[in-house]
Amino acid sequence: MANIIVLDDVIDAGVLIKRILERKGHSVTVFTEEEEALAHIGKNKPDMAILDIKLKKMTGVEVLEEIKKRSPATRVIMLTGYPTLETARESVRLGACEYCVKPIDKDELERKVTEALENT
Repeated sequence: MANIIVLDDVIDAGVLIKRILERKGHSVTVFTEEEEALAHIGKNKPDMAILDIKLKKMTGVEVLEEIKKRSPATRVIMLTGYPTLETARESVRLGACEYCVKPIDKDELERKVTEALENT
């Protein structure tokens, strides 16, 4: 299955996503710090990154831009509790393949991850 990273400033949200996706056989690493996640991506080139839009030092959109520079093949799903059309458009323009709204729906997350990985 896929090697996935999750970056969310709230550790519990990341752990929830990790549990959902590990049950589907994926290997999931959770980060709360942008720098650590980006360093990991530079070395490991994960299949997928799931990014919260609101982070501590950067926005998820800024992290998305960095990921695409370091690992262009990494598929990205954006997460937000505050959906806006502007953020969705910018995310897609920069290469995100999906956009999920919090609170996370388990079935929706599983479906979007599967679809995104199949479209690589």
